[in-house]
Amino acid sequence: MPASQAAALTSSLAAKLGLTNWRQNIIYIGFVVIFIVFAVTLFDKGFLNPNNLLNIVRQTAMIAVMAIAMTYVLSAGEIDLSVGAVAGLASVTTAMAIDAGGPVTGVMAGLATGVGVGTFNGLLTTRIGIPSFLTTLAMMGIATGTAMWISDTAAVPIISKSYSWIFGGGNAGPVPVLLIWMLVLGAVGHVVLRRTSFGRRVLATGGGEIAARYSGIDTKSIKFRVLIISAMAAALAGMLYAGRLQSGRFQLGQGDELSVIAAAVLGGTSLFGGSGTVIGTIVGALMIGLINNGLILMGLEFSQQLIARGTIIILAVALSQGRK
Repeated sequence: MPASQAAALTSSLAAKLGLTNWRQNIIYIGFVVIFIVFAVTLFDKGFLNPNNLLNIVRQTAMIAVMAIAMTYVLSAGEIDLSVGAVAGLASVTTAMAIDAGGPVTGVMAGLATGVGVGTFNGLLTTRIGIPSFLTTLAMMGIATGTAMWISDTAAVPIISKSYSWIFGGGNAGPVPVLLIWMLVLGAVGHVVLRRTSFGRRVLATGGGEIAARYSGIDTKSIKFRVLIISAMAAALAGMLYAGRLQSGRFQLGQGDELSVIAAAVLGGTSLFGGSGTVIGTIVGALMIGLINNGLILMGLEFSQQLIARGTIIILAVALSQGRK
C-alpha cells in the first residue's frame, strides 16, 4: 500500500474513533480521571459522600457564574480582572440595601452595582481606548476600596430569610439552590453564545476584530456589552455569596478572578479570543472545586495544595490549549 494511502486510511480511522479532537475534550477526560482517582484513593475519607459532593457544588457555583460571563469576555478578545472585587462590593451594597429597604431593594442595589461597574469598564475600554487589562485592574482596587469604605471594613448582616434562601442558602429538596442558579445560567449562556447572532458576533469580534468590523459588526458595542455582562455576573455572584453566608463582606470574592479565568481557559476558551464554550467553562469550574476538595481530604499542607493544584491546572491548560 502506498504511503499516501496508508496515511489517509490512518487519518480516517482516527477521525472515526474521535482521536483527532481529543484535545477538545481533554477537560471532560481530565474531570473524569481526577474524579475516579479521588474516588478510589479517598473512598474511606468520605469523598463520595453526597454531602461532600454537594459541598463541592456550593463552593464552586459562584466561580462558575462569573466564569460563564468571563467566557464571553475572553471570546471577544478582552479580559476582566475586577470580577472578584465587584462580587465583594455587590455583597456589601446588597446587604446594606436589604437593611434599609428590604430584599427587593437589596437585589436592585446589587444589580445596579454590576451595571455601574460594567458601564465604567466598558466606556473606558471602548470609548477612551484603555486596554481592558488596565481598566479592570484599576477597578479591582476601586471596588475593594469602596466596599471597605462604605462598610467600615465590617461584615453587614442579612436577616432576611427569604433572600438567603433564594440567593444561595436554600435547598429545593436535596438540590442546593446554588446548583439551580449555575445550571440555569449555564444553559442560557450556552444557548446565547452558540445559537444567537449576538453570540456569533462575540466570537467574530474576538476571532478577528478588523474583519468583523468590515463585515458590519459594531465591535465596540460588543465589547462594551460583554464587559457589562461580566460585571453583572460578578455582582450576582456577590449576592449569592451574601445569601449563603448571610452577610455582605468586602473580602468575599477576593482572589476569585484567577480561578474564574482558569475555569474558562480550562474549559477550552481561548485567551486570545475567537473561541469559547460555556459547558466546558462550567466543567472547568467544577474541576477546580474537585481538585481543592480532594487535596484537602488528602490532608496536604496548604503549601503542598497550592503546588499540586497549580501543577494540575498547568497540565490541563497546556493540553487543552495546545491545539491553538
